[in-house]
Amino acid sequence: MNGTEQKNQIIKSYKRPFTFYLLSTAIPWALWFISGYLSHLEPFSKTLEWATGIASITGLIAPFLVALYFMLPDKELRTDFFGRFFNFKNIRREYILITFFLMLLSILAAQAISLFFGYPAEQFSFRGSFTFTSSLFPVWFLLLAAPILEELAWHSYGTDSLVSRFNLLKASLLFAIYWAVWHFPLSTIKGYYHSNLVESGWIYSLNFVVSMIPFVLILNWIYYKTNRNILLTIVFHITAVFFNEIFATHPMSKVIQTGLLLIVSIYLVVHDRALFFNRI
Repeated sequence: MNGTEQKNQIIKSYKRPFTFYLLSTAIPWALWFISGYLSHLEPFSKTLEWATGIASITGLIAPFLVALYFMLPDKELRTDFFGRFFNFKNIRREYILITFFLMLLSILAAQAISLFFGYPAEQFSFRGSFTFTSSLFPVWFLLLAAPILEELAWHSYGTDSLVSRFNLLKASLLFAIYWAVWHFPLSTIKGYYHSNLVESGWIYSLNFVVSMIPFVLILNWIYYKTNRNILLTIVFHITAVFFNEIFATHPMSKVIQTGLLLIVSIYLVVHDRALFFNRI
């Protein structure tokens, strides 16, 4: 059995997408709605701050724990999971460069384009602060923890479980819609990024939902082009949140960025049709 056949065979072993996604939604949602309720109580005591923070981070961890629940008892899945962090053999350099720099280039290009529509050049300066707060943990911690914990769930079990049932294009589009909805309860937590996003206006909330489509398509393209390397998906996700946070970016530039990433994702789908349309 060659490498491709082995990869196809192991992906078919990720065969419980419905249960995985049901649990990965129900548990975080319950915890995040509790966190959202607690975050609006007055006076907001230290006890409430701890309770809100713990409920929020536990909800974030939950999908990864669900993935481990499915993988660890199965020797084949367990071996596959632990073997996908440092499997850099035969990975082409351009995939690594795209992983590290695409999101930086896209936000800089979007800001440059926005100048032609009268948006300020000050966007290229560093913000010096964060666009959101958290009740317990430092914001920089969440900027690292969220991508790491999410990718440890989505690209350890979640994505492969969808690809075991659908082609990559359909799996990616289904997951993009799911992921946008999955974030919904976070908008109820006072001061959090998604709560502030809702308050900033409907167009920016809609952009967050739409942006999931190109982001997931590109992310999954990287994932399967790099032999299902989990570490690179984590890096790509971190660059997405980090570079969109450090600059004084106008919200409309993020709308432009979504347009640019849509162009990139459409190119990848057309250029790599076999990957996206053939069943793995």
